[in-house]
Amino acid sequence: MKVGLYTTVAVEATFKAAEILKKYYRSTIKYHYKEDRNPVTEADIASQKEIKNIILKNFKNHNILAEEDWKGNKEKIDQGFWWIIDPLDGTVNFKKGFPFFCISIALVKDGEIISAVIYIPILDELFIAEKGEGSYCNGKRIYVSQTKELKQSVLATGFSYTLTQNPDPHIELFKNLSIRTEAVRRAGSAAIDLAYVALGVFDGFWEADLKPWDTAAGILLVQEANGKVTDYYGKPFNLWSKTIVASNNLIHNDIINFTSKIKIE
Repeated sequence: MKVGLYTTVAVEATFKAAEILKKYYRSTIKYHYKEDRNPVTEADIASQKEIKNIILKNFKNHNILAEEDWKGNKEKIDQGFWWIIDPLDGTVNFKKGFPFFCISIALVKDGEIISAVIYIPILDELFIAEKGEGSYCNGKRIYVSQTKELKQSVLATGFSYTLTQNPDPHIELFKNLSIRTEAVRRAGSAAIDLAYVALGVFDGFWEADLKPWDTAAGILLVQEANGKVTDYYGKPFNLWSKTIVASNNLIHNDIINFTSKIKIE
């Protein structure tokens, strides 16, 4: 596949960051907690620094929203160029030596996601999408699944670090979808879950309380693979939405029938 300059730079930054993560993987690593149950490791910090250096070297006037710099404000990412970076999605997995983690980079122009890269270092799976140009995994065009019935579907989900504050509705939703599907997987990386919806590995995905760096790249991958992305209530998704449902489109309304019953404050 032929990609543009933005994606080329994102891939370069991703591979450099992956080298850093692999150096730290399954070794003694320093970490602290940003908040309860939400760790950040020295690998997160080093990966993010490398990615930002490469992007700003190439695009000095672009803005960056990166997870480990975030101060809690909802930046106006609907104006100008914004790079949305998760230097290590699946930090808990990484810290424990579970290989389900990735690097996620997306570029947003005036509120529209135009480029996306997700790389899973241990599996050596590189996902790329550009607006209007399709989604790819390791250079091969990919599409969402063709599963038409919820009972035959395999879904993915995750739980927020704030789950302990109000667990009941989320656990109830997990139960309701688990007993009506072939399986539900909860592996700890929203970015990979979304990439795998695009790849057709998962038929759908839902989660609450995610941030733009968790979802930006994955959203474009799903959309360019002919999938659908909304919030829990079937409304258009934006990068600051509190909930997300992504699917192959065919079972989207079936998932929404359950997620729409959950009230998220």
